Amino acid sequence: MYNSIKKKAKTLIPKDFLLKREFFFRSFYGIFYIGNTHQCNICFKKLKSFVLLENEDLLCPFCGSLPRNRRLWNLLNLKNELKGNVLHFSPSRNLYRALKKIKNINYFSTDFENEFLADYKYDITNIDQNDETFDVIICYHILEHIMEDQKAMSELYRVLKPDGKIYVQTPFKNGDIYENFTIDSPEGRLKHFGQEDHVRIYSIEGLKDRLKNKGFNVQIKTFNNRKDDFYYGYRSPETILILGK
Repeated sequence: MYNSIKKKAKTLIPKDFLLKREFFFRSFYGIFYIGNTHQCNICFKKLKSFVLLENEDLLCPFCGSLPRNRRLWNLLNLKNELKGNVLHFSPSRNLYRALKKIKNINYFSTDFENEFLADYKYDITNIDQNDETFDVIICYHILEHIMEDQKAMSELYRVLKPDGKIYVQTPFKNGDIYENFTIDSPEGRLKHFGQEDHVRIYSIEGLKDRLKNKGFNVQIKTFNNRKDDFYYGYRSPETILILGK
């Protein structure tokens, strides 16, 4: 139901108008989900349920957050990591708005293809910033789109401060990294990599090895089923790579 309403809204309402009044439209839909069984930790709305999407993700009807957004937000705040210069690639709108409100950070949101709300347009393979600029970098579901991913990794290393951290997530598979650059059609990429604009599927260890080869220290953090998964709408297991120099 949610996807059909979303598709219809996109066909009937101009994109700019829809984005400016997103919370207004969501508030009407969200009324049907108000309760006390769950809570979104980004917008703090209490819900009787999250919206179950076709891919089994759990969406907050009020702010549009997904489980990975809520888990990341919890992780960043739990460890008090949000400080200094924060670089965020292709941010989800819920996190973009939440991070823009934080007064004691310099928030650099970027999207190269104008598909997300963002204030900059950095090429991840050639980031237009000085060496050792950023304290925190969020690189969620980006590298699987990048042909020259190892060049992107070198750039991330270059712009990270010596005591900074990078949060990385992609879809993962078992075994080795799977990539084949002769597969270049949307249909072929959907079949082989799971999405029309993906160019590979990483394994956890394969991604870790590529990052280590670029100089990073890599911590693999896997979240298994926990008590708060149900209440906050997290999905487990979920793996995040945390990088440092």
